[in-house]
Amino acid sequence: MADPKGFLTTGREVATSRPVEERVKDWNEVYVPGSLLPIISKQAGRCMDCGIPFCHNGCPLGNLIPEWNDYAYREDWTAASERLHATNNFPEFTGRLCPAPCESACVLAINQPAVTIKNVEVSIIDKAWDSGDVTPQPPERLSGKTVAVIGSGPAGLAAAQQLTRAGHTVVVYERADRIGGLLRYGIPEFKMEKSHINRRIEQMRAEGTKFRTETEIGRDITAQTLRKRYDAVVIAAGATVSRDLPVPGRDLKGIHFAMEYLPLSNKVQEGDLTVSPITAEGKHVVVIGGGDTGADCVGTAHRQGAASVTQLEIMPKPGAERAAHQPWPTFPMLYKVTSAHEEGGERIYSVSTTHFEGDEDGNVQSLHLIEVEFKDGKLEQKAGTERVLPAQLVTLAMGFTGTDQENGLVEQFGLDLDQRGNIARDADFATNVPGVYVAGDAGRGQSLIVWAIAEGRSAAAGVDRHLTGASDLPAPIRPTDRALMA
Repeated sequence: MADPKGFLTTGREVATSRPVEERVKDWNEVYVPGSLLPIISKQAGRCMDCGIPFCHNGCPLGNLIPEWNDYAYREDWTAASERLHATNNFPEFTGRLCPAPCESACVLAINQPAVTIKNVEVSIIDKAWDSGDVTPQPPERLSGKTVAVIGSGPAGLAAAQQLTRAGHTVVVYERADRIGGLLRYGIPEFKMEKSHINRRIEQMRAEGTKFRTETEIGRDITAQTLRKRYDAVVIAAGATVSRDLPVPGRDLKGIHFAMEYLPLSNKVQEGDLTVSPITAEGKHVVVIGGGDTGADCVGTAHRQGAASVTQLEIMPKPGAERAAHQPWPTFPMLYKVTSAHEEGGERIYSVSTTHFEGDEDGNVQSLHLIEVEFKDGKLEQKAGTERVLPAQLVTLAMGFTGTDQENGLVEQFGLDLDQRGNIARDADFATNVPGVYVAGDAGRGQSLIVWAIAEGRSAAAGVDRHLTGASDLPAPIRPTDRALMA
């Protein structure tokens, strides 16, 4: 145990954010660089090293949280990094992007603020990079087996790195022009600067993983060709089909899916564009969807100089405390204020969009909404609560419905789908097609980054067994595992 009295003597303290008026003028990460290191050892000392550490259960990766908290408290950063990487290929991603179900499951969180697990995690990995503790780990020998990984998001990258280190020759195919999937083009720069992806990709290249960008399986290369070239295939193409809003006026110009809007701002940061073709500058912006993707749209609109930003959510406003039906250690639905919400704008709950109106040129100008409530498990509109919002830019951030089937990937492989439209797989993450496996959102459906990495690691173990007859690779989850719910 790090500090036996740490949870009694030290209060929770998190990373310091840069002032709003400063950070909305740039695209750098919102936190003050280096602000965590002076406080993080004491924060790690708040960990109680519980007899049964439920943080392990909250995290699908099974992160060894009390162990690396202890090392961080003692400022043994090399040992902390080793323990961190024992279960997580990319802690710099999860430490910045994960909503931290581990903190919700922290035993201290029963009656006190949880240990700042995310902040400790990101401090350890940033320190490891700075001190040179993160190095390539190429295999001692090659197996002679080849694997294709389709998709370079967190699931695909995790599977690729595990399989490369097991000695297989791995090629990652990505249809975009850069590696990273939604990490690259779905996450704004102010949440995670892309330099973190770039240096991890360089580590993987040095280990032997090969990457092919601007190559879409199903269009540029057929599934049949891919199966002939490789001994195994891992499909980690994500759940990229955005949920639409079929209401009158949806076809007006200025209404876009979040994943049409967000990648363009990242393209500007990459230097590919001078100005985004879809910009919020001077416009009244409405974001439909109250989740993290919606918040990313809010923060992006602020930085583009929107006249106003309003975020709509069909569900009721969550409470500030755990609801009785969401007891510890489940992940509770709580009202949270992200860095984007700190920067301004309005949030409206329990409303549904009825239709859009446009000008004579077909540009959206307003959004009509109505208040809704749940009665007997059904959503009902409340008469007399109609409102009109000005809207010259609308982004739809209502989640995703499944993997892309228009490119022919599912059909060409001949893949079975489950009842939810995801690619079906067995206990080893194998599809109905011999030698073809699926990991991440393509098989699980829309989920969190920690689940994607856990899926990639587990699928890699399944592939390794298929290729060699046995595997020492860890498999933290089963395809049927789900987050702990009440």
